[in-house]
Amino acid sequence: MDPQKKKKSCLLFHSPDTAQLAKKVADASSKIELGEIAWKHFADGFPNLFINNAQSLKNSHVAFLASFHDPALIFEQLSIIYALPRMFVGSFTLVLPFFPTGTAERIEAEGEVATAFTLARILSNIPLSRGGPTSLVIFDIHALQERFYFGDTVLPLFESGIPLLKAELLRHASDGEDFVIAYPDEGAWKRFHMFFPDYPEVICTKVRDGDARIVRLKEGSPQGKHVVIVDDLVQSGGTLIECQKVLADHGAKHVSAYVTHGVFPKESWRKFAAMVDSGNGAKDGFRYFWLTDSCPQTAKVVENTKPFYLLSLAEPIASALEI
Repeated sequence: MDPQKKKKSCLLFHSPDTAQLAKKVADASSKIELGEIAWKHFADGFPNLFINNAQSLKNSHVAFLASFHDPALIFEQLSIIYALPRMFVGSFTLVLPFFPTGTAERIEAEGEVATAFTLARILSNIPLSRGGPTSLVIFDIHALQERFYFGDTVLPLFESGIPLLKAELLRHASDGEDFVIAYPDEGAWKRFHMFFPDYPEVICTKVRDGDARIVRLKEGSPQGKHVVIVDDLVQSGGTLIECQKVLADHGAKHVSAYVTHGVFPKESWRKFAAMVDSGNGAKDGFRYFWLTDSCPQTAKVVENTKPFYLLSLAEPIASALEI
């Protein structure tokens, strides 16, 4: 390999679950090459890992694409993440598209554990590389204050998948779609409203009725519009479904949704597969449900299933890795 080319390139390693996304990242940039790791296990179940061609990593720009969607997989990935910077690499970047403990970011009663802070502390102790602190790339972290959970030994870079949605809206606008952006609660509005200065807004709010949470329209009008609900993540999907119903009841022509992280535990995505607006309007369900491939297990199962449409983070990740 040409030494000058090697100097400019980034060698991207990845977990088994992020193999498809890693390939898309490499295809998106001529400066990114894929590294190989043998992911094996001993008879007792503990990881037996081997980084191929480790001796060639000296002075290279190295990155690792992780997925912490399953707590059982975190330890083996941390073993690689802690090992790579110590191989005299020129720099090290950890790409963790989805920060999975983000919703457990605060303590409201004595005894609660803020696991977001725990994970941030673990990642803050990644060894220094020859080039200094690890760069940590995360997309649409759940709570903005979590940026302060990380120590000075890592350099967090908080990116967003919203530009991917905006590109989709522009494409559909050429077909005559008239979009309004809706937020399921005030928290989503705070996180994302600055991305949509040129779009009308609808803000919903959640109120408690005993153990139930009821979604109500707070501001704006969805009447006759194609309303797109925007949020950072979806789990059970209950809030999005209630929001969709409220918007339909207030005269929305169509309702779609966007989330960066489709978590969908216990196959909760199936609720939306049964709520597809195939042209009859908002009362039927969702016209489009856009989400990214930040959660690889979800991307795999919902691909080619309506109303889901996958938007890949490959190009934003490749851009973040450009050195």
